Amino acid sequence: MRFTVKTRKAVLRATLLLLCLVVVGAAGWFRWVYGQVERYANEDQSAPADAIAVLGAAEWDGRPSPVYRARLDHARFLFEHHIAPLIITMGGDGGDDHTEGAVGRDYLHGLGIPDEAIISETESRNTLDATRRIAVIARANGIHRLVIVSDPSHMFRIHEMCAAEGLEVLTSPRSHAVGSGWAEFQRIRHEVLSYTVWRLHLH
Repeated sequence: MRFTVKTRKAVLRATLLLLCLVVVGAAGWFRWVYGQVERYANEDQSAPADAIAVLGAAEWDGRPSPVYRARLDHARFLFEHHIAPLIITMGGDGGDDHTEGAVGRDYLHGLGIPDEAIISETESRNTLDATRRIAVIARANGIHRLVIVSDPSHMFRIHEMCAAEGLEVLTSPRSHAVGSGWAEFQRIRHEVLSYTVWRLHLH
């Protein structure tokens, strides 16, 4: 009986120790990824490149949503400041008769960006899909260096996914004040969890 009790206590101690190590490790990982998300959110790496890729966002009956419009306006700003001679608009079915990529192309064309300076990708459904399609477009068009435009909290995950596809990428978040409130924490938390799921190949 003594041996059994001692054994149970030893197993319990080992289990508690392992649990503590898992909790500490998870907390350390969360803190590191959170820090990376914040760093990329507040850093504009834009520099001369071959193309600018704009991650899609919602479109409303053929018009870009405010979030998507802000991303497109930022891409236009980079284009007009000669960061790259080409813009790639990303995004598939928007839930109606339009695609985010086509809506982005039409919006930029309406701002004076010539058609030959825009490539419209209209099939991607999520961030991972978009980065894979960016890689395909880049290889098909001899693009070696890209500037990626999206929301600030999105930048780290996009950078890592593009790097995994063998792309040389710079990140340039759309104009948006990164807050410190609960909503901003929720956005970054989402990115931490999404990045972790991707790294663990659970997607």
